[in-house]
Amino acid sequence: MARKADTYGEFWPYYLREHALAPTRYFHYAGTVLATSALIFALATQTWWALILFPLFGYGFAWVSHAFIERNKPATFDHPLWSLISDYRMTFLAFTGQLRRHLVEAGVIDHPQARPAQ
Repeated sequence: MARKADTYGEFWPYYLREHALAPTRYFHYAGTVLATSALIFALATQTWWALILFPLFGYGFAWVSHAFIERNKPATFDHPLWSLISDYRMTFLAFTGQLRRHLVEAGVIDHPQARPAQ
């Protein structure tokens, strides 16, 4: 990022550009779903040791994808809260078929007729 984002509105397009490759996004979706599932399981069953799975799944999948697929630094290091929010936002938009427009607006996809990005 050339300069630090001052608002979440500035951060969101940057976040999407840092997740330009579909496999990176797929790893994030998997990590987000698994982390959330682990959190719900731990809370519902009061299996407190399972809480450790939340950050392991969430960060583990994301960081592996940035290291070996996208080959960039995770946005979590500069904006931890906005990155967490964006992981959930990106996953929700992908699962509901709404992510494409955001990727186009962020410049990840050149035009709406491009191959599906999700």
